[in-house]
Amino acid sequence: MKVVLRQWREEDLEPFAALNRDPEVMRFFPAMLTREQSDAFVRRQQGFITTRGWGLWAVEVDGAFAGFTGLSVPGFEAPFMPCVEAGWRLARAFWGRGVGFEAARQAVDFGLGQAGLDELVSFTSCGNLRSRRLMERLGFFHDPAGNFLHPTIPAGHELRPHVLYRKRAPRRG
Repeated sequence: MKVVLRQWREEDLEPFAALNRDPEVMRFFPAMLTREQSDAFVRRQQGFITTRGWGLWAVEVDGAFAGFTGLSVPGFEAPFMPCVEAGWRLARAFWGRGVGFEAARQAVDFGLGQAGLDELVSFTSCGNLRSRRLMERLGFFHDPAGNFLHPTIPAGHELRPHVLYRKRAPRRG
């Protein structure tokens, strides 16, 4: 299985929109994305990858679009800011095959290596055990003091409580 992180292409728009409409894929997000929101997400990521050399890359598995993984700067305020987050979202057909781990490992290695970042964070709603296990498998550690109520999710919503994980770069030089 060959897992590649790459710039987004026009032909990724439809399968990405379908992924964002899948209730199981979007289970730990407050809402599914419309086609317009999904396309706008891709356009933003294309811009970030072009201008700063990294972002949330499209994931390709043996030539097929699988979802995204990569690095992003969260667009909200929280006590652990500023930071760079490692994140991912894959179509269900690619779950349970090691794709998430391999793709995220490449992104984390890039961030803590080539990009020269000292630390990455990752976070998710408390109940998202699949993502939490992936974070731990990638070597992130849970920072209970950093757990937070996600400011873009309404008060009282079951997904608002989030857990924070961190991974630091190995000592350099």
